[in-house]
Amino acid sequence: LLSHVARIKAIGERYGLRRTDNYERYVWINRPAVVWVVSACHPLAFRPRAWKFPIVGSITYTGWFDRREAKSYADDLARQGWDVDVRPSQAYSTLGWFDDPILSTMISDGDEALGDLADVILHETLHATFYIPGQSTLNESVASFFGDELAIKYLDEVVGPDAPEKTSFLDVRVRGERRGQVMKKAYAELAELYKSDRPREDKLQEKQRITDKLRRELSIKRPVTNATLIQYKTYGSGRPELSALLASCEWSFPRMLKTLERLRPAAAASPPHTDPALLIRPLLANGCP
Repeated sequence: LLSHVARIKAIGERYGLRRTDNYERYVWINRPAVVWVVSACHPLAFRPRAWKFPIVGSITYTGWFDRREAKSYADDLARQGWDVDVRPSQAYSTLGWFDDPILSTMISDGDEALGDLADVILHETLHATFYIPGQSTLNESVASFFGDELAIKYLDEVVGPDAPEKTSFLDVRVRGERRGQVMKKAYAELAELYKSDRPREDKLQEKQRITDKLRRELSIKRPVTNATLIQYKTYGSGRPELSALLASCEWSFPRMLKTLERLRPAAAASPPHTDPALLIRPLLANGCP
């Protein structure tokens, strides 16, 4: 798997991603995750808590290298009345400011491991290529789109379109999309509930019923909260618009990236964490140059 890293980076560069010195080293981490991501959200509205940092601007999550510190911080937020979520992450990006290594947590088992590795490298390299401060939903959704699409292109080129590595990767992706649809349905139900005139206690009881059903359906072990569901929106928004933009650019990823750069003035003038669909639709109206 490690022998593929240079070729994965090369295909990313061929499709418009920035050349970096990332992923030249391998680091073994004797644990299942490199960071634990803490997010928080209003308990009766999909309004995420945001943190502000130099350079990266407003972000709707924080990352912790120590699981106990992440849990302690999340507990503090919960005591303040926030819905919280703590999830493991296998990778992170320093946006090209430092030379990120390949981590042992980025290497999975099974035939899908090659596709997974390509996806995460290309996803994180996109962050070093395209990043707009204060628009974490747009940044993560664009990175997820590029990682998914270019990983498939890599598998087609290196192992072939009918290889078990691609079949397994696509199977995992289909299961993820089905999982996303279930979460999308629960998100929509809760959004309607929160907008209703029902008493607060009724909303909380109905919210518990919906989230308990979601946990059973998806076999989720940790509690499901608004902060859990808002992460789905952070990483999976605007995909139809991104697909349409790629098509309008005649399936050229470099042209698509150049077109996305035109978002910067509108994104800077928009509220933080604006729905990517709202930002991308004007690009579609103007077409891909």
